[in-house]
Amino acid sequence: MLTNRVFMKKTRKGGIIKVVREHYLRDDIACGIASCGLCGLLTESRTTLDRKPEFCSTVFPGPHYLMLDTNIILYQIDFLESEAIRNVIVLSTVLDEVRHRSPAIFKRLRKIVGDPGRRFFTFVNEHHRDTYLGKGVGESANDRNDRMIRRAAVWYGKHIRQEDSKNKVRVVVLTDDAENRRKAKEDGLLVSSVADYVASLSAHPELRDKVFNTEKWQDQSKIIFPSHLTTTQIHEGIKKGELLQGSFFASRDNFLEGNVRVESIEEPVLIQGRLNLNRAVDGDVVAVKLLPKSEWKCPSGVVLVDEQAVDNEAVETADPEFEQKEDTERVPTAAVVGIIKRKWRQYCGILAANPMASSTRHLFIASDRNIPRIRVETRQSAQLITQKIVVAIDYWPRHSKYPIGHFVRALGGIGEKDTENEVILLEHDVPHGSFSAEIQAQLPKLPWSVDPDEYKKRVDLRDITICSVDPPGCTDIDDALHARRLDNGNIEVGVHIADVTHFIKPGTPLDKEAGSRATTVYLVDKRIDMVPDVLSSNLCSLRGGEERLAFSCIWELDDGANIIHTKFHKSVIKSKAALTYQEAQLIIDDPTQTNQTAKSLRLLNKLAKILKKRRIDNGALVLASPEIRFNIDSETHDPIDVVAKKLLDTNSMVEEFMLLANVSVAAKIEREFPECAMLRRHPCPPDTNFDPLKKAAAYQGFEIDTSSGKKLATSLDLAVKKDNPYFNTLLRILATRCMMQAVYFISGTIQQQEYFHYGLASPIYTHFTSPIRRYADVIVHRLLAACIGADATYPALLDKQASSQLCNNLNYRNRMAQYAGRASVALHTHLFFRDRTEDEEGYILFVKKNAIQVIIPKYGLEGTIYVAGKNNEKLKNDGPTFVYNEETQTQSCGEVEFHAFDPIVVRLSLDSTNVQHQRLVFELVTPHIEGFSVAPLEATSGVTKRKGDSVNDGAEKVSKKSKKGKK
Repeated sequence: MLTNRVFMKKTRKGGIIKVVREHYLRDDIACGIASCGLCGLLTESRTTLDRKPEFCSTVFPGPHYLMLDTNIILYQIDFLESEAIRNVIVLSTVLDEVRHRSPAIFKRLRKIVGDPGRRFFTFVNEHHRDTYLGKGVGESANDRNDRMIRRAAVWYGKHIRQEDSKNKVRVVVLTDDAENRRKAKEDGLLVSSVADYVASLSAHPELRDKVFNTEKWQDQSKIIFPSHLTTTQIHEGIKKGELLQGSFFASRDNFLEGNVRVESIEEPVLIQGRLNLNRAVDGDVVAVKLLPKSEWKCPSGVVLVDEQAVDNEAVETADPEFEQKEDTERVPTAAVVGIIKRKWRQYCGILAANPMASSTRHLFIASDRNIPRIRVETRQSAQLITQKIVVAIDYWPRHSKYPIGHFVRALGGIGEKDTENEVILLEHDVPHGSFSAEIQAQLPKLPWSVDPDEYKKRVDLRDITICSVDPPGCTDIDDALHARRLDNGNIEVGVHIADVTHFIKPGTPLDKEAGSRATTVYLVDKRIDMVPDVLSSNLCSLRGGEERLAFSCIWELDDGANIIHTKFHKSVIKSKAALTYQEAQLIIDDPTQTNQTAKSLRLLNKLAKILKKRRIDNGALVLASPEIRFNIDSETHDPIDVVAKKLLDTNSMVEEFMLLANVSVAAKIEREFPECAMLRRHPCPPDTNFDPLKKAAAYQGFEIDTSSGKKLATSLDLAVKKDNPYFNTLLRILATRCMMQAVYFISGTIQQQEYFHYGLASPIYTHFTSPIRRYADVIVHRLLAACIGADATYPALLDKQASSQLCNNLNYRNRMAQYAGRASVALHTHLFFRDRTEDEEGYILFVKKNAIQVIIPKYGLEGTIYVAGKNNEKLKNDGPTFVYNEETQTQSCGEVEFHAFDPIVVRLSLDSTNVQHQRLVFELVTPHIEGFSVAPLEATSGVTKRKGDSVNDGAEKVSKKSKKGKK
């Protein structure tokens, strides 16, 4: 059966064409009920719904199927994911609308539908003759869809009775739309809201916590926040220039502050105070209205977390953190007036139980300090108070100080390492499920050997002395090197990279999964692979003594490390040794070692030093970040020792040639594919980013010139204090924080001068050297293979828009992987201090109005020590009183004065008195202050999400492998 829809369409040139859209209807679409006599064999191969479903509902006591409207799926997906919900009919009308409105929810729904045990059946009502309805005159799409749902429910009822007149199974329509429920009742249907239906499931009281029910929190006796503008008002305001839009970032230091990055304003726009924040949550895209210049403010300089016992209402106007002095440099300040796009997700954290034992309303404290507390209603608080749990935000009404959410699931006991690792992965959105059976079926079978045909297609390098240099325990070896003297006196150097693209073909399930994961994530005690272990640790890993497929970059260099010639080719190699950095260094330093491996390493080391000096002379930055390494117990996997990372010449040796390979490949692929090459750039930071660094250095008598990368590097080199050997390192750590994030991009999408990599002082750069752990490198390998004729292109590879979307995912996943790695270090630091207290040397990073922020180099730890004084009345009775001097940025107590970069002694211990939220305590050990006690003042610790990371971007061997754990 065919229905036609005819409509007129206007062309770009202004002409009118007639378009006929054909819609085919059928009468042979199965109902999905097991052993249905009417559908017969049509249903047999795809049975999903039980013949007699069992639901223990007190309102609908008989057997029944559930039929859902679109909003139930969009807003109640957590409830639907419960194993207790089975035998559900999902209409194609609803499925299509969910796909259009929320790809993330659609993906979760597909996972449920794909589980045969859940009995979710997709009924193609849009193409069934008896259930299809055209759109009525003047009818909205939403009303038509509701009518389609009711029509399908009526059809199912008739179909069930027609097949078996004794069958008592009914269909219950779930909808939270009151008008839709009224019309469904008029049609003789069973219908219910989700809240009422779940309340009737006496056997599953836990489901009540998962329901998004706006009626729970309707006490609007007190309006706190101004209303948000409508979508139309926001669009009009932006169009007229009256409003600005950008992403909101909450402050980690002060929960009543944040900023919005706006394209038209160089520096971030400050948002200060609860009313101006106006219910924005970290990550939201918001509309803001600039305040008059007379109302502009400066960041408060106070460390303020919501856990402190402060009167948050008074903070709005009266508390000293918002006092603004006349001579203070103020910045553009705005108020949030509307939400353009929410970026809410599921959050991990703990339940702060209501002190009223009978109450079901509680507060949830997220692990991510950027997220406000969330109000939840649960009857399981007695069980959940010792668990890490997951909560989702539903909405944030004007009358509530905090957003409203619902409980999703429990993860496990607080403080248990497996639970905390799961929290890290969830909080940083790291895909960490097992690879699907479909992907596993694609993988080569073991034992594996190089196909004889590959020797004909590739350059055979098995006789060359190639070796890899990595950290101890590394199993995913993605690069190896060689150097040898040529007959003409020059030196041949080769970088050989695992040929991952030989095993991962475009468009396959494995390729799609690797592209989604984007990167391997390295935690302290394990890694989450981008590709299955059989590839990452075996077939793609360039292990010593085994033949492997590689992609080689070969240079001919003179003794001054000048490039004479460059070539690229696919190859077969056989690494002669898989060395650690320490082993390679010992070979280089031992004059008795004269074999080919030693000669190769010495040549590489000599050339690397020349390359590094040349890079630095050209303006490349050498910055710093505190990095440590844990020694892990082989049985318990708990940390037993912490040591600072030591870099050897071999670290730098590998780094230099990885950088050189990445630069060489970038130039090649951009030359061949100027519109669609995947490159990596590091934007030059706006000068305002350097303000904290400049001020900190100026207080110590040094001037930092940030007008160019070269001048910044020179300024940092000159900033040395003989009495404080760690001072220069601290400055470089601060400089790292001022950097922008390096990002992937497509060459044809921006101007060529923007390709520049600021940290490396390189006009062009990409990632080629780590395809086992980075999907960007996989794309670059495919581009390079097409350049040299080793492989063909495919449409998606040359599609600028698709490639740009891929870059967005790669940048996001890469950033989250970095944060997850830091969070893992913080977790293991807590585990390390579980049963110990240590006094360690530290340095002051920043002096705030009410706190001192410190760094402990030995452990790579940063923490905040709150001090009692005018800006922190709460602590006045707990210790000596401090006085803050804004001009000199100091805290003083008596004759003792604390400046940025001062060395101090800090006592580290774990406060486990609160089982819900154990924390690492930083105590200032200063016996010279009269009346000072080493009892804790107040402290928090955590891993800070920073704007920039190591600017030695591509120094993969240094930055990535330090976080590698054995599989």
